[in-house]
Amino acid sequence: MGARVEEMIADSMRALVERDSELARRVVDSDQFVNRLELEVDDACMRILARRQPVASDLRFITLALKIVTDLERIGDLAANIGERVLELNEEPPLKPYLDMPRMADTARGMVRNALDAFVSRDVACAQMVIERDGELDAHYADVFRVLLTYMMEDPRNIYRATRVQSIAKYLERVGDHATNLAEMVIFMIGGKDVRHLTSSGAVVSAVRDE
Repeated sequence: MGARVEEMIADSMRALVERDSELARRVVDSDQFVNRLELEVDDACMRILARRQPVASDLRFITLALKIVTDLERIGDLAANIGERVLELNEEPPLKPYLDMPRMADTARGMVRNALDAFVSRDVACAQMVIERDGELDAHYADVFRVLLTYMMEDPRNIYRATRVQSIAKYLERVGDHATNLAEMVIFMIGGKDVRHLTSSGAVVSAVRDE
């Protein structure tokens, strides 16, 4: 499931850069496969809970697996959303080279991969690195937004295309949020420490991450 959503992110960005509508449609269609995988994992976890009644770390692993597949399914949704925006953009002349979008996509995809690697290998340090990279992705999004705003101010004819590119950048930023959720759950699974909604000083923050 993790491999498929990573592939969807990469393919959606290739469809954007190469203006490949057929590839964009395949990304959209792939979301149904990810949805089926979520149901299969949910069913497997429920059967384990009912038949084996795990406790302690095993119970924590199963309950977190249920949460992790939810984040992966949402990442698949976001990749499919990118595919839909690409189809819309391909009906129009290209806006301009797509700024930092491929770099954003590489960062987001790497965060997902590293979070899953941390889950499999039970690597707290790797999970922590994913959390720290979320700020990098946020900064990319802010840069893209500023440039797109300039395009829209310069020429109102750019608004339709710029808002769709901005949506794609926002989807990638949200992929990073979900990867961060995964990393936080890995840390909880391994050490039993809940690091959600904490600042670097350990204080609870008031805002909840966008989901």
